[in-house]
Amino acid sequence: MNVTANTIQPVLRARGLMKRYGTVVAMNGADFDLYPNEVLGVIGDNGAGKTTLIRAISGATVPDHGSIELDGKQIHFNTPEEARNAGIETVYQNLALSPALSIADNMFLGREIRKTGIMGKVFRKLDHKKMETFARDKLSELGLLTIQNINQTVETLSGGQRQGVAVARAAAFGSKVVIMDEPTAALGVKESRRVLDLIQDVKSKGMPIVLISHNMPHVFEVCDRIHIHRLGRRLCTVDPKEISMSDAVAMMTGAMEPPANTATD
Repeated sequence: MNVTANTIQPVLRARGLMKRYGTVVAMNGADFDLYPNEVLGVIGDNGAGKTTLIRAISGATVPDHGSIELDGKQIHFNTPEEARNAGIETVYQNLALSPALSIADNMFLGREIRKTGIMGKVFRKLDHKKMETFARDKLSELGLLTIQNINQTVETLSGGQRQGVAVARAAAFGSKVVIMDEPTAALGVKESRRVLDLIQDVKSKGMPIVLISHNMPHVFEVCDRIHIHRLGRRLCTVDPKEISMSDAVAMMTGAMEPPANTATD
């Protein structure tokens, strides 16, 4: 995917983000651009500040300075809930699922649908049938047909199936952006393959995705562009079709300067 700021407006844009924790500078004027219908890989060495950047755009961290725009409008998130309400969903490395609850209950965790009328308003009774139907439809849309019983508890699922539920939840409620933080880190080869397929499925529905990962083959396989983060800020963005994995790692670690034609602002 070849995009520039002159041709297409970013869905999500950040400029000059700063964040300090005492004497530690986690973000040092960080910039970020995510364009429509793309998978953007975010890579960086440990301590580069990429996690703080992602936490800032997902509402988990409030920057000290800088601006964030969603669809061209400046936004300010104080909590992840505010980001979710704005259409930004995040799939965390630890999945943030409740093992003892069912698949349907996890899909609607914090968004439960209540029955209409007095049963819902006064007695706050949940509409389990409606939630189960919705959850089953969303899982089917992403091809997760191996999950037979929508009411089985998440603790009975494999790692890949659990990740599938988390991805399906994000795709179901994320109206603007889906952020995936190390989605294959704890998975085997077969389950990782399914998650990569899920990323492509979500993208095919028009949803832009941010993929944070240390797995270079995965990043180079599914990403349209790669944001390289170093020393608290964006070093450059590169096209995975035009550079090698070894060059990306070299840039990430400071052993190699980025190409002259890579945009950093």
